[in-house]
Amino acid sequence: MPGLEDTKKRALRILGKRSFSEKEMFKRLIEKGESSDNAEETVQWLVELGYINDSDYATLIVRHYSGKGYGVTRIKDELYKRGIARDLWDEKLDDIDESEMEDTALAFIKKKMRGGTEKDDLRRASDALVRRGYSYEEAKSAINRYTEWVSEEE
Repeated sequence: MPGLEDTKKRALRILGKRSFSEKEMFKRLIEKGESSDNAEETVQWLVELGYINDSDYATLIVRHYSGKGYGVTRIKDELYKRGIARDLWDEKLDDIDESEMEDTALAFIKKKMRGGTEKDDLRRASDALVRRGYSYEEAKSAINRYTEWVSEEE
């Protein structure tokens, strides 16, 4: 079984490809055949050096997924999946600009609908927003804003 120094070298190579949370790095090292003790000690070493910082990583995840037009529920799913502690979620999610998310949802609906107003198409567009992590209320609001926009355009 590899020693601690080998584990640290492996972890640094892994980190060279992308950022990781503490939990993700631990899991990745275990998957690569490292012992639990070496993996745990290596993760702590990386945290002490500042190479792994779950708070900064959570900020990165929130910015990335909100920038791609995903809603809060989807972003929470990503934070959970990546092993970010829940106490960091609210703090990072508070950084999301609500009006920007509303505008993103409206832009998504506009793109999906292409100016149409068929009831079934509106429902499908609303469902698509929910799948992207928006709440039903947010999807309904986006649909209402869209129908107002269409009527103003006519």
